[in-house]
Amino acid sequence: MKLDTTDQKIIELLQTDAKMSIQSMAEELNITKTPIYERIKRLEKGKVIQKYIAVIDELKLKGGMYVFCSVSLESQQLEHIEKFKQEIEKIPEVMECYLMGGANDFFMKVHVQDLNAYHQFSSGKLASLPNVSQIKSSFVLDTVKKSL
Repeated sequence: MKLDTTDQKIIELLQTDAKMSIQSMAEELNITKTPIYERIKRLEKGKVIQKYIAVIDELKLKGGMYVFCSVSLESQQLEHIEKFKQEIEKIPEVMECYLMGGANDFFMKVHVQDLNAYHQFSSGKLASLPNVSQIKSSFVLDTVKKSL
């Protein structure tokens, strides 16, 4: 799907405030409401806009801390990668997980209550998964910028 500058501006506005009214968008973009409504529907139908969500600050909601960790596997065979991905889906502490190219196989964002909880997670859940050879962790001290 080809996007023009108006489509891109609509997307930017929705990413800033998904509850922004079509009337407000029309005023901001100096376009009538009907074309904006039609463009949004086209973007939704084309799966450019996949869904609307509320972004929650986990730390304010549940407390705790974020940890970023990279995981290397002993074997990078497709079946081992797929098995690891399936197991990670089941672990509630893992908020995001990415298959990487380069030095590490996976990179993930983890939410835990404290260092003891992270120790339980990393040594009790993550390290016990088959094929895990190395885990490296970095602890978030402060969020400087977060864009969605």
